[in-house]
Formats: sequence, C-alpha cells, structure tokens
Amino acid sequence: MRGGFIREPATFFCYISPMKPRLLTGLQPSGSLHIGNYFGALKPFAALMKHYDPMLMVVDYHALTTLRDPAALRQNIIDVVKDYLAVGVDPKEAIIFKQSDISEHTELAWIFECLVTVPFLELAHAYKDKVAKGLEANAGLFNYPMLMAADILLYDTDVVPVGADQRQHIEYAREAASKFNRAYGPLFKEPKEKIQDEVSIIPGIDGKKMSKSYGNTIPLFASRDEIAKAVMSIVTDSAGDMPENVYAIHQHFRRKEDLEPLYEQHKGKYKALKEALIEDIDAAIAPMRELRKSITDSDVRHVLAEGGARAKVRATEKMRQVRNAIGVTI
Repeated sequence: MRGGFIREPATFFCYISPMKPRLLTGLQPSGSLHIGNYFGALKPFAALMKHYDPMLMVVDYHALTTLRDPAALRQNIIDVVKDYLAVGVDPKEAIIFKQSDISEHTELAWIFECLVTVPFLELAHAYKDKVAKGLEANAGLFNYPMLMAADILLYDTDVVPVGADQRQHIEYAREAASKFNRAYGPLFKEPKEKIQDEVSIIPGIDGKKMSKSYGNTIPLFASRDEIAKAVMSIVTDSAGDMPENVYAIHQHFRRKEDLEPLYEQHKGKYKALKEALIEDIDAAIAPMRELRKSITDSDVRHVLAEGGARAKVRATEKMRQVRNAIGVTI
C-alpha cells in the first residue's frame, strides 16, 4: 500500500525497547469514530508512543455488551485499525492487536471476578450510567471492569491514557491487582492513569460529552459536507455574544490567542463562527482522511496478525505465572 505500513514479518521484532515503561490503550470497534475519540485517545496515544513501549488494543469483546451484528463488528474492527494508522500510529513502533485473538484476556478476567464482590462492581459509574440510558443490564456490561482490568494487567502495563471520566476503570484495575497480590503473592503491578485534562472531555454538538450513544458527534474522517452539516447543528445560546458550544470545540483546532480576536470580531455572528470552525476542522482532518483511503483491508489483517503474535508472547508468559500462582498448574 502507498501508506507504507506493510513490512516483512522478521522486521517487526526489533523496534520496541523493553527499558521503556509500558503504555496500553484501546478503543471499542462499536462504530465510526468521532473527533472526541481523536482528541481523547488517538492523538494522545500517537504523541506519547515515542516515550513508551506502546500497545494498542482493539477491544472487540467489550463491544459485545451492546453490539450484536456480526457483519458490523467485522467492519468496525477493520475501520478502527485504519483510523489508528491514519492518525499516525506506526505498527513498527506499537503493538496493534485484537483482544479476541488473545484468549488470556477472558481467562484472567474470570480469575479477577472470583476475587471481587458484587457490591464492588455495582459501584461502577459506567455501568450505572449506561443502564440509566436504557442499555440492557447484561452480565457482560456488569463485569466489564474486570475484563478491562485483565486487559491492562495482563501486560504489566505502567500507564493507561484515559479521559477524566474513565479514571475509575484504572482504579478498578489497581484494586484487582491488589486483591490478587494479597491472595496469591506480588505478581501484578498497579498501573497509573495518564489524564490530559485539557482534552479529556470533548463536547458534542449539543454541549454534552461527544458520544455515539448521544448521537451528537462530528465524525473523525467526515467529508467536508458532513462536517458542515454537523457543525451547523451545534446548539448555540442566542442570549450571548459568544456561542459557547462552538468555542468549546473550536479550541481544540486553533490556539486560544488566535480564537479570541476571531470571536471578538464576529461577536454575535454565530453563522460566521461556525463557518470558521468548519474550515479548521476540515483542514485538520483532510490529510488523515486521504491517508486512510490508501489503507486496505488486507493491510489491516497483516498488521493485526503481526501485532497479535507479539502480544500473545507477552500474554502467554504472564498467564503461565498466574496459573502457577493460583494452583492450577500441577
């Protein structure tokens, strides 16, 4: 492919330095990504990679809590990897893999579930929030934090970049590690969250957190027309001179010192400010949009196969230690 992501298999094993702290992140393949995903996860990961031993996971088993369309899930998996590659994540430097390719994730999650209590899991903000929104209270959604804990702890992860609203997930992972270590000996390190407060929560076109479940997103690789349609739908406060929801999104695409004179010049002119936002979003997205078009499904399968093989080596060794510690190895 023109993007240059495909390499011979032998060349993949010499890039990751074991001396760097390990960083792990992931996104659910539950639909098209939006600019909130970009600023909250993809961009920070691409920027942080050079300082860490990076692992990037497509959490397809997590998606099963809400998505029951096999064809859609297959396509979403391919799409999310294309998204990561298009924003600058290089598979020579990061292990890119699929959660379902590593059976140790669900095995370790079961072990953690045997260590925590139902009342402990009932405290999960994400579970209560999703049920309040009308999602089915299935057992997978309830046990979600322990699968996420397994995702993180299986690889001796040092750092997990998350939004401020996801801090509790890392707290749950630390608690799972602590409970295991007290019961069976010090096998798991307790990871730390890395929160970039200025980009942790991106507002949607209605002013709430940008989310597919709210239907308030601006798609990450949208065409200019799609961007314009979304931006023109941003809810504005007609009582004020500055549309706060427009500005809240705009500040992620242009420096504050540039925005202030622009918004002063167009005080009360919401249409002009929305048009300026459209220009800035399209200018930022266009290069990534073009690169993404050059990445084929075959490229993605190759990247996932290589990354899965590398992740499997790490997961297998960790689970060997876990099985020995809990007493199932005889």
